[in-house]
Amino acid sequence: MGNTFYFQWEVALMEFIQAHLGSFGVKLASFITMFGEELVLIVVLGFMYWSFDKKVGRRIGLNITMGLVWNPLIKNIACRRRPYFDNEGIKCLKPVDSSASIYDVKAQGWSFPSGHSTNSTIAYGSLAYYYKNKAVRIIGVLLPILVGISRFCVGVHYPTDVMCGWVLGLIIIFLMPWLLDRSKRKWLLYLIIFIVSLVGCFWSRTDDYYTGIGMMAGFFIGDLFEEKVVHFENTRVWWRMILRVIIGGAIYFGLNTLLKMPFPSDMLHAENALGYSIRAVRYCIIMFVEVGLYPMVFRIIKTKKDAPKTKDAPAADAE
Repeated sequence: MGNTFYFQWEVALMEFIQAHLGSFGVKLASFITMFGEELVLIVVLGFMYWSFDKKVGRRIGLNITMGLVWNPLIKNIACRRRPYFDNEGIKCLKPVDSSASIYDVKAQGWSFPSGHSTNSTIAYGSLAYYYKNKAVRIIGVLLPILVGISRFCVGVHYPTDVMCGWVLGLIIIFLMPWLLDRSKRKWLLYLIIFIVSLVGCFWSRTDDYYTGIGMMAGFFIGDLFEEKVVHFENTRVWWRMILRVIIGGAIYFGLNTLLKMPFPSDMLHAENALGYSIRAVRYCIIMFVEVGLYPMVFRIIKTKKDAPKTKDAPAADAE
């Protein structure tokens, strides 16, 4: 099942790295790879949007949702098997889903391009794009590089998966601001992006694509709702900033669990239109609550210090 294609130098490089990685190297690579995972991305996006800079946060959110859709959409075209499927000298040191077999494609996903590389490039690279601070730019470049390298160190991606993940992330970072700045009707741009993104329904058979489609729809609706109805303000009260992120994270994971409860497990994991639709609707609701409804609480418990200060990110002001 799936396609096998790679350059021999990729296998040689991965085998060499794993042979010299050692236990500390494995732990270090596993730690670095977490900076491209779901929880960290939620923290980064949540802090920016709910607490620090709403305008930049919504731009980063748009970029991230694009990556969450278009990365798995491409994966389901290439259907590239992970390196350890076809090379005995490469070990899977950190599976995507540790509770499933490492050869379960539905659980572990396809290999090309690397989702962690795309997501980390988008999240941290977007910060570097909008903020001209030297330290932010260094982090925005260095972290995606380290995350990408960690992915082939732990044996779950070829180097070319990582390189193409970086390229996809960079395309999204530069393309989306260009589209937004030239769009007179944001709702129409969102609608066009969503309809175009739905083409993946014709061939995508992995959960990550339908998760991304749901999150994209929820983000679009939530963003438009917030602009029209909510109008929340950021805060500079440090404990409020932290509290907003913690509560937002709890809502995300709490809703994720709650919305599964009405459905039997076999329906949730069914590889058919119903199973995929349930997944997409679940994540649409979650993202709408996070982006549109949850910020309404901020208006109720507001202080004089809850005011935006965004002098260093003018590029995000043109909405």
